[in-house]
Formats: sequence, structure tokens, C-alpha cells
Amino acid sequence: MQSIISNPLWIAIILLSIISIALLVMVIMMYLKLKKFLVDVDSNNIGDSLTSVSSNLNELQAFKSELESYLATVEKRLKKSVQSVHTVRFNPFKGNGGGGNQSFATAFLTEDGDGVVVSSLYSREHVSVFSKPIKAHASEFELSDEEREALEKAKEGLV
Repeated sequence: MQSIISNPLWIAIILLSIISIALLVMVIMMYLKLKKFLVDVDSNNIGDSLTSVSSNLNELQAFKSELESYLATVEKRLKKSVQSVHTVRFNPFKGNGGGGNQSFATAFLTEDGDGVVVSSLYSREHVSVFSKPIKAHASEFELSDEEREALEKAKEGLV
């Protein structure tokens, strides 16, 4: 009986078996990599996968456009909302002891410098409340020192 190694037919069979096993392993590895690449569960080929990716991309772009327009409206509304508030407390009747530091002036400003200054004068007998509109950091009505201070401090808070 001849040795298996010396018979060329056996050598060819063993060599082809090794090559076949190596190719089978490579095919399985490629299949696993392809499964990772295919996006949808129903995808059977790369075309299905690319169609799914394209569809998702279109949905994402539509969402982005919608979000950008929403944020633009939010920015407009935010500019009109109160961005800075400052209150100054004071005693309008320093000399005669009435009132204490219960009086105040509060400025409410938007980003554009529009808003209102609300002030209150407190005494033991009554309370008076005043409101003065503000446009572009100024009022058409004369402001008291405390109201002017509240307005200036609120303006500093807009930075």
C-alpha cells in the first residue's frame, strides 16, 4: 500500500478540501458583514437597504426643515418676551419717617428695549401704582430717579 502523501490524487483532494473550507469560512464572514450593512430587517439586498436609507434621509431632511422654521418662530417670540427685570426699592418720604423702603420701581424689558416701568409709592395712608411704557430703552413720560435707575440696570442685564 502506497503512502497517502506520495499519491498525487490524495494530495489534490486534501488541498481542495482545505481550500473549500477556507472559502466557506470567507463566504460566511462576508455574509455576516453584509447582514450588518443591510439596514432593514426585510432587506435582502443592497438596493433595498439603500432605498431605506434614502427614505430615512428624506424624512430627516423634512424634519430638519420643520424644526428650523419652528425655531425661527420661537426666536421671534423670544425677542418680544421679557428678557431683563430689575427692581429698585426706596423710601420716597425720607424726611418725615412715613413709608419705609416699601416703595419700588421695576423695569421689564424685551431684547429690543421695549417694555414697561412699574412703580409704587407706599405711605401709611395709601399706595399709588404707576406704569410707564418703554420704547427703545426710553419713555415718552418723565421718569423718576428710581425708575431711571431700574431702567438702566435692566438695560445692563440685556447683554
